[in-house]
Amino acid sequence: MPLDHMKVLVLNSSYEPLDICDARKAVILLFGGKAVPVAHHPELAICTVTRNYPLPIVVRLRMYVSKPFRRVLLSRKNIFLRDNYQCQYCGKTDAPLTLDHVLPRSRGGESTWENLITACQRCNSAKGNRTPREADMHPLKKPMRPHHLLTFTEHLSPAVSEHWKPYLYMS
Repeated sequence: MPLDHMKVLVLNSSYEPLDICDARKAVILLFGGKAVPVAHHPELAICTVTRNYPLPIVVRLRMYVSKPFRRVLLSRKNIFLRDNYQCQYCGKTDAPLTLDHVLPRSRGGESTWENLITACQRCNSAKGNRTPREADMHPLKKPMRPHHLLTFTEHLSPAVSEHWKPYLYMS
């Protein structure tokens, strides 16, 4: 598999998750002395003329990088990601999906993380211009703003490495 297609978790010097990059960028950081390996792939290696180096899965920067908090932008795609492409009323994942305002816009509902959810077309039509209480259709989970871009890690890399989980607070 080419290095451009393999993902590596980048940690700040304080071990906080900072970013996800491809393995090529991680190798450049390592050989440039800007990062140190934290975890390696158990089977893959980078082969040079004189030596084999284990392929990193997690790297940590040597110097602390002050990075402002990145908010996740409110978008249709990010609402679908947050809701795992699942209708929040019936739980279906195989039906055509739309966005639904929990409190309809005609009743003062705004387009915010806390008021938008994923709904299949059937449920969205059934709910119509009513509140969840009036329609007796309640969302499976309360819609909330994601805390950080790394909330979507599972969608950026389909199989989150077991080596990443301790640093993403998933274990």
